[in-house]
Amino acid sequence: MNLIEEIKKRSIHVDKGIQEMLPITHPEELYKAARYLPDAGGKRLRPAAVILAAEAVGSDLQTVLPAAVAVELVHNFTLMHDDIMDMDDMRRGMPAVHVKWGEPAAILAGDTLYSKAFEILTNMDNDPLRIVKCIEILAKTCTKICEGQWLDVEFEDRGTVSEKEYLEMVEKKTAVLYGAACKIGALLGGAPLQVADQMYEFGRLIGIGFQIYDDVLDIVTPEEVLGKVRGSDIMEGKKTLIAIHALNAGVKLEIFGKGKASKAQLEDAIKKLEESGSIEYARSVAVSYIHEGKTKLNILEESPAKEILLAIADYMIERSY
Repeated sequence: MNLIEEIKKRSIHVDKGIQEMLPITHPEELYKAARYLPDAGGKRLRPAAVILAAEAVGSDLQTVLPAAVAVELVHNFTLMHDDIMDMDDMRRGMPAVHVKWGEPAAILAGDTLYSKAFEILTNMDNDPLRIVKCIEILAKTCTKICEGQWLDVEFEDRGTVSEKEYLEMVEKKTAVLYGAACKIGALLGGAPLQVADQMYEFGRLIGIGFQIYDDVLDIVTPEEVLGKVRGSDIMEGKKTLIAIHALNAGVKLEIFGKGKASKAQLEDAIKKLEESGSIEYARSVAVSYIHEGKTKLNILEESPAKEILLAIADYMIERSY
């Protein structure tokens, strides 16, 4: 099985759905800004999870396509606002929305994606009670994402952050949207609540593993592959699991929280993180979450969709960017 091809088979429909459900209309420049990141592609893991969850419980792509689009729009809304808060100038190898249109426009573009996601969910053709439940799930998820982002920003001004606090932050900021994607797909696909709840846990756990591994990739991946500044988490002083482990071990990172660093300084910091075992520790924790998440799919019967979901879980800790 070629995982990327399987995701692409489904993401093609998501791409078309975005064009149809989020047309560029008046005021044209607002919708161009709103569509900028969604049209740039990305991995489409979250909408793929919606679709595959539905397929895994015996439904099909068309049943849940609007929900998949809605989840992808919410994801892109968070990216636009994150880039403003983190002052990141690049996203997916392109200038960020706030660089191209300015911060006020980027805020409005993100807000447009957020509101359109709920409009799309509301208008989809499915069981009304299940739609209402999914709107509730997505709304609560968006609240948790904001809580997670708040914690992430707050951590930058704190001297120390515990591993427990970090894991709460990444669960809320990143993992809950994966959980919601899987649960929404299962519910709209007709699954009973018990199955949908296990699907949520699958998404939540692999989402935590995904974010921890993302922090690893921020350090070890070349900039031209990563599509953004390498080591930005260290320079921004982000309390990632790697940084927490290193600081607890007494590692001195001169560039931590400095905002910028020379190539030599960055390489020196990375070497220290490798020697302290901090990078490997984070990698091992990510692996443990992925393995636990995969057990949650035991509730499903064997199917090609289940096999692809398990492959996505493995991809979370095998990808190079």
